Amino acid sequence: MLVRVRSVAHVGLTTIPVEVEVDVASKGFPGFNIVGLANKAVDEAKERVKTAIVNSGMAFPDKRITVNLAPADIPKEGSAYDLPMAVGILVASKEVEWSDEDARAVYYGELGLDGKLRHTKGGLLVGLWVKKSGSTSEQIARKQSVSDEKPCVFVPVESANGVAVVSGIEVKPVRDLVQLVEHFKGDKKIKSLNNIKSTDLIEAAAVDFDMAEVIGQEQAKRALEIAAAGGHNVLMVGPPGSGKTMLAKALPGILPFLSEEESMEVSRIYSVMGLLGPGEALVRRRSFRSPHHSTSMAGLIGGGSNPRPGEVSMAHLGVLFLDEMAEFPRTVMEALRQPMEDGWVVISRAMGRMKYPADFMLVGSVNPCPCGYLGHPKHECNCSFRQVARYKQRISGPILDRIDLHVSVPAVEIDKLTVSSNESAQKSSQIRDKVMGTRERQTKRFSGDGIYTNAQMKNKQVKKYCQLGGDAERMMRIAAEKFAVSARGYFRLLKVSRTIADLDESEDIAERHVAEALQYRIKVF
Repeated sequence: MLVRVRSVAHVGLTTIPVEVEVDVASKGFPGFNIVGLANKAVDEAKERVKTAIVNSGMAFPDKRITVNLAPADIPKEGSAYDLPMAVGILVASKEVEWSDEDARAVYYGELGLDGKLRHTKGGLLVGLWVKKSGSTSEQIARKQSVSDEKPCVFVPVESANGVAVVSGIEVKPVRDLVQLVEHFKGDKKIKSLNNIKSTDLIEAAAVDFDMAEVIGQEQAKRALEIAAAGGHNVLMVGPPGSGKTMLAKALPGILPFLSEEESMEVSRIYSVMGLLGPGEALVRRRSFRSPHHSTSMAGLIGGGSNPRPGEVSMAHLGVLFLDEMAEFPRTVMEALRQPMEDGWVVISRAMGRMKYPADFMLVGSVNPCPCGYLGHPKHECNCSFRQVARYKQRISGPILDRIDLHVSVPAVEIDKLTVSSNESAQKSSQIRDKVMGTRERQTKRFSGDGIYTNAQMKNKQVKKYCQLGGDAERMMRIAAEKFAVSARGYFRLLKVSRTIADLDESEDIAERHVAEALQYRIKVF
């Protein structure tokens, strides 16, 4: 008997339908074969499914079983096909019978040897695909009305929350095979999980430091406020112990909350990577990724034989912090050019081409020289001129040109390291309120352009929204010629000026806004 069970496969962030065809033949030698370009994890499902069915108190057919994962020309990987295979075998062997409604549902999940379903990555993508796919071809052929019937998906209990955030679908959380069989027989139907409102889950980022805890460094704090308001990249240069890392770790606390759309976008990446734990529905906070300088190019950008997202994609709509930026291999740093410019990473391999979002804020910290004390008022620098020059060459000009704000973080004087000296400092929550107001103005401005921050503006939007007055334009021209600003650098100056004007609640970019933007464009490394 031949049975077809609906499931899905993930290729990058794209979800495609997979039809699990199960045939239990009455003739031939007993066996269990899986075809359809399955990898090792899928092939091992033979043992998991067989043992799970037996340990659940049901009979496993002593016949020739053939499972085909169609379409057969697309690679299948992972353990998510365990559940549809088990369902297909149970129905094909007439151990259970299912209704037409259950036959139209999608099945997705990994089985344990005891028949229980385990948390399976990619649940959110399954829910999004089920909602998008809507009615099945069978329903359309039968001319059935689907207005009162939601698309249905059976998933493990621990993965159900990640699917239930998608509205307009019916989610059936399955504990084990016994519960599913009881559902098919009608003894005890599985109750659908209520839809989870994503807006109820989004919250402020948990941060290690509040901005008020950072002593001094007012210029650096102002630069981070501008960066947060406009989504700009920042490079901090200063000696060891000046507070660069502390400032970077305080940055998420002044970023605006994720919107519902943004949370869903980031959660797709974390879901396919398996980084949404059991019971988790969405990524609730903006990401803060801080890879070590020994990270490989595949680890930072993404890659592998089956291309997977890297740190730049994990930091999507969040912060990518590169501590000791000059210690990263130059080849790895150069790979950041495309994602910093486009907001995407495209990885091509023999098996196909993957595209992952990578729209992040880059925050880099670096010492002024190898020993770290060049220009320090109290520590003598022991580096030669050649050593300093070679050290600065580790970060190329094109990378520095793509960083909007260059800020010096000097050593803090001992006199300022007192409890009373920092009482008047602004807290992260106060700065965040100002940043959120600025972001709202940008959202309204770019409502028809498909972008939401000043940093995302292309040349077309810059010309439209960054018009300068006479004095401001004159200052920009003089500065551009004096500091030999590139065309890219000129447009980035305009974007930063626009953000400063937004923070000032000004529709026009004034001379003072350009002047402040220029001081952050003078390279300090």
